[in-house]
Amino acid sequence: MSSATKNAVCNHCTYKLVAIAYQRAPWFRLFREPLKLGMKWLVFWHQIDTEQYQVRTPGCRGCIRFYKMALFEKSSSFRWLHNQVNPVFNKLIAKIVTGEERRSAGAYAKAVSEGTLTEAEIAEWIKGLKTGL
Repeated sequence: MSSATKNAVCNHCTYKLVAIAYQRAPWFRLFREPLKLGMKWLVFWHQIDTEQYQVRTPGCRGCIRFYKMALFEKSSSFRWLHNQVNPVFNKLIAKIVTGEERRSAGAYAKAVSEGTLTEAEIAEWIKGLKTGL
């Protein structure tokens, strides 16, 4: 394992989208939590150090994006499973979360990746989010 810090590539803030989905459709948790647990188990199985990925904002800490990025690098079985499950996940999110909310999550992720947000903007975005989503 490399000790070099890596950047997670974020196309949208899944953390925020999931928080919205959990609030609007509590049943969505029954779909997502087993997937999240499976990713955590695979990270353990492959002995992956997710700490090697840079956390850009306090709100990013605990995001499973770090698990996902690491698993894409290390696990062919995860890549296969992701290709099967991710389209279903995306369709469910699209039914629960509005298009504007998805666009906003994309803009936020891009700004975080570029490092162009102020502390106030970050605080406003993560306000009300529960950790561990």
